[in-house]
Amino acid sequence: MTTKMQTTNTSVQQSHDFASVMQIIETRRSQAVQMVNHASLLTAWEVGAFVSDRIKNAQWGTKVVQQLAEYIHTQNPTLKGWSKVTIYRMVQFYDTYSSAEFINLLVHLRLQKQIVPLAAAPIASEEFVSSEMTQLSNEQIVSFEMTQIPSVLFRTGWTNHQIILRQCSLPEQYVFYILYAEYQKLQNKQLERAIKTDAYSQVLSDRKLQSAMLKETYPRAEMLLKDKTIVDFLGLPRQYKESRLRRGIVEHMREFITEMGKDFLFVDQEHALEVGGQVFRCDLLFYHRALQCLVAIELKTTKFDPRDLGQLEFYLEALDQTERRSNENPSIGILMCKDANPEVVRYALNRSMSPTMVSKYEEQIKLGSVLQRSLEEFVEFMNNDK
Repeated sequence: MTTKMQTTNTSVQQSHDFASVMQIIETRRSQAVQMVNHASLLTAWEVGAFVSDRIKNAQWGTKVVQQLAEYIHTQNPTLKGWSKVTIYRMVQFYDTYSSAEFINLLVHLRLQKQIVPLAAAPIASEEFVSSEMTQLSNEQIVSFEMTQIPSVLFRTGWTNHQIILRQCSLPEQYVFYILYAEYQKLQNKQLERAIKTDAYSQVLSDRKLQSAMLKETYPRAEMLLKDKTIVDFLGLPRQYKESRLRRGIVEHMREFITEMGKDFLFVDQEHALEVGGQVFRCDLLFYHRALQCLVAIELKTTKFDPRDLGQLEFYLEALDQTERRSNENPSIGILMCKDANPEVVRYALNRSMSPTMVSKYEEQIKLGSVLQRSLEEFVEFMNNDK
């Protein structure tokens, strides 16, 4: 006779077995997607290299690429997307990423190590892979020396590369957005927004207004927390209250988290904190997966006031004493305001004994930000965060 305990044990074992099967499926699916992505990039690299060589050596005129596109369609009508524009984008892909300027930057950033062909080594662990991945059916087709493909390119997909090459102009930006798209797992539209809102300058800014305790407790925070958030998706009126700002963020939480960073997990709005029989409410409460801590965000529709920092620190103390779990790190506070005098903020943060920072939000995108922090620090952060 089957006992209740035996039934429970069987159920637990089945759940464990089912989870194992699901893990196998997800792992292999991920590997399959990665293989398709690698094949697409290698195709773009090799076709781009071939066509680039013919054009540079004056073997092909301006009409030949169009004729090539038509020939591909004639030979295999099922192949989609092989237009003249696509082929020229592959040429740009090859020319840009094989240029001396880009390769020299990879050397400077220590992203240039050469390795054996892809078939003998995992791409993610090295920096260049041979473009001769497989035996071509007609090897004499490639009659020129093909530059090796930097494996850093495999960190994001072909469509993302097209966006980066179309919207950026500096080698430093190419490297940054390739790594940033991988780290934040950005899809096409999300990457376009990151470039539009100048994540490059925001993430690398050295003017972030963070307390000494935040920098000491979370050395990685400078690369994970932005000092500016663009909330153009809220459609705010000319005049509004903090409640309107908060409701708008909650209604557009997906866009807000994409802007803040995908490590943020939304917990609550107007989160109640009971202290001494009184109830206090924090505007927004998040959990940050990478930093493993609660993040309290206070919203202010006015210019930064030092008194607001005291309120935020009070919330952090209440969170740490009443809600923080034993496996979690100290809570972080972000005071998000419409404007802030950097000198006033620095004075206020100098006396702060809590991990806090002040961040501005902007209702519209303003272009023209200037890079402040060295790209080397970001690359080092990415390498160490693996």
